[in-house]
Amino acid sequence: MEELTVETPEELLAKQHRKEKKDLQAKIQSMKNAVPKNDKKRRKQLTEEIAKLESDLNQKHEEELKQPKCSPDIRVEQVISGVEALTVHSEPEQDSKQPRVTKAQKRRDKKAVQEKERECRIAEAEVENLLGARHQEGLKLAQKLSQQQLQIKEISSDGHCMYRAIEDQLAQRSLSGGVMNVKELRCRTAEHMRSHAEDFLPFLTNTDTGDLYTTDEFEKYCSDVEHTAAWGGQLELRALTHVLQLPIEVVQADSAAINIGEEYKDERITLVYMRHAYGLGEHYNSVERLKEPVEDT
Repeated sequence: MEELTVETPEELLAKQHRKEKKDLQAKIQSMKNAVPKNDKKRRKQLTEEIAKLESDLNQKHEEELKQPKCSPDIRVEQVISGVEALTVHSEPEQDSKQPRVTKAQKRRDKKAVQEKERECRIAEAEVENLLGARHQEGLKLAQKLSQQQLQIKEISSDGHCMYRAIEDQLAQRSLSGGVMNVKELRCRTAEHMRSHAEDFLPFLTNTDTGDLYTTDEFEKYCSDVEHTAAWGGQLELRALTHVLQLPIEVVQADSAAINIGEEYKDERITLVYMRHAYGLGEHYNSVERLKEPVEDT
């Protein structure tokens, strides 16, 4: 039998600390790989997060080193564990033989590897969520809206989001009902664009030829506004300010707010324009009054 070597509590603790530091470095490397090198702002945030992780681990190790040494009972358990971990060789010619690994052990080993990979993916996803474009856009918008005592009110993403957001804004200010719904808003928008073609045609071009829309192409555009789930944009918002005779403000994360229909002096409609809200990209949300945080009782 091989000579039994029993590690001291200090040696066991040092081994555990080395393992934890190695695991932390692996996690840090995964976090670094998830952030583009040319994104200086995200890299700075990542550096601060890494420094905190390292500091927390160092503090943990220092506290463990100050703790009392292992009791005799724990010492015995460590000896037993060390004995169980030894490989016994009865004859020299058996030195080259490996212990037989059962199918159950193989399954356990495979599951452990998969679990570790899953934890790494979760860590990378957490970094991506915190530093991703969608999260950052949401933080910027929340900060801008809070200055007006407002917050985002989510609108479904179905191609009608701009009209649904306006419908919601009208409903919030209406005490007697009778608010135009999405279908009516689309119909009135198309009617206004048709009757004021000279105000809209100069801004519409054929994507294939680069030429201004023909009369037929413009009619097709207006028909899509009225009857389909075609996304709305600034041209449709311009038409809606005249239909509603209300100013419209569009709040964006990385640019100044766009104000349309400033010739109208009534209380404005406020929309939120998001570039990274969903997989398809652009999206409009409504807003509502900022809710007071719930206080613990």
